[in-house]
Amino acid sequence: MSGDIEGIGAAVTAGLAGRVVEPQHGGPGEPAGGLRCLNCGTSLVGSHCHHCGQRADVHRSFGAIGHDLVHAIFHFEGKIWNTLPLLAWRPGDLTRRYIHGERARFISPLALFLFAVFLTYAVLAMVGSGGGVGEGIAKAAAEQTRSNALKDSFEQEVDRIDARLADKALPAAERRQLEEERATLQKSAGYLRVARRLSQEELDKGPPVLDDPVDQVMTGADFLSQTKVDTGVPFIDQSMQKAIANPALIFYKLQANAYKFAWALIPMSLPFMWLLFPFSRRFHTYDHFVFVTYSISFMLLLFVVVRLFNLTIFGDVATAFALLYVPFHMYRQLRGAYRSSRLGAFVRTNLLLFFSLFSVMMFMFLLLALGVMG
Repeated sequence: MSGDIEGIGAAVTAGLAGRVVEPQHGGPGEPAGGLRCLNCGTSLVGSHCHHCGQRADVHRSFGAIGHDLVHAIFHFEGKIWNTLPLLAWRPGDLTRRYIHGERARFISPLALFLFAVFLTYAVLAMVGSGGGVGEGIAKAAAEQTRSNALKDSFEQEVDRIDARLADKALPAAERRQLEEERATLQKSAGYLRVARRLSQEELDKGPPVLDDPVDQVMTGADFLSQTKVDTGVPFIDQSMQKAIANPALIFYKLQANAYKFAWALIPMSLPFMWLLFPFSRRFHTYDHFVFVTYSISFMLLLFVVVRLFNLTIFGDVATAFALLYVPFHMYRQLRGAYRSSRLGAFVRTNLLLFFSLFSVMMFMFLLLALGVMG
């Protein structure tokens, strides 16, 4: 229930944040002659003040609260209905038109990006990530955390017994009892595989490479839990040991930081966009910024749609369609935004797919570093 409330709150915040980034334009009603703007006092001529831009129609009724809320979440002053169809089918035209000055009729890239990020977070908070690798890794991390906690408990108990056994004045009967307890603990730990020491040969080989990513995470975490981290940098060693001891917490931090630092995908992607058109004077950094921001926004919205379809019997079809449509969407955006030839857009699309994968990997490494060091 709390997850649903947090998800709804995130959705409301999405509309409000987008509203802040995307100022108000347009509105119903013509004011009567002689009225003045309630914000700056300028005489009104139309439905808006020509000096400060505030609407002349200022409502204060109780019903207006619900209207403002729904309007902020879904309408974006009507621009969303101009933006989304172009973003989905003609992203190149949308990008080019926005860059070349058609700003009033479309949602700005950054406002749409903020809305897409908040909406993604809200949907995932309400319906979850949908099983598969994500939930498998989360379960594996939780299981490894419990295993590490059990191992620490065994080690503490063994240390306590060893401290008692070191007492030379310990009675023989009590010594035998403690030795039996210690042997039992060692057998239990060996049975549960929480205290087995790795041989030098096993350390040299490292963890095995497996096909299942969930099993790979489990095996890697188990290997690290039995290996002492020694990089020579104390704070890194300490952070790594904490991460190994509680991988579930690290996984939670990864999820939280992905929401907080999603904006980092934009500056990470800009250098790769420049590489697609190196030393070109026709295109500027702002052009690439608009392209990247609209593209990431679409991918997030597509992910939300696919996630919702996965709750139905059409989930597999939606996933397959999305996997095929993503490169096609990139091709259309490149061809339309930069006026590339078919061959040029095709080549750059393949490069962009590789660059996108590399950017996502960099982003994941950033999140992992923040989770471990945080």
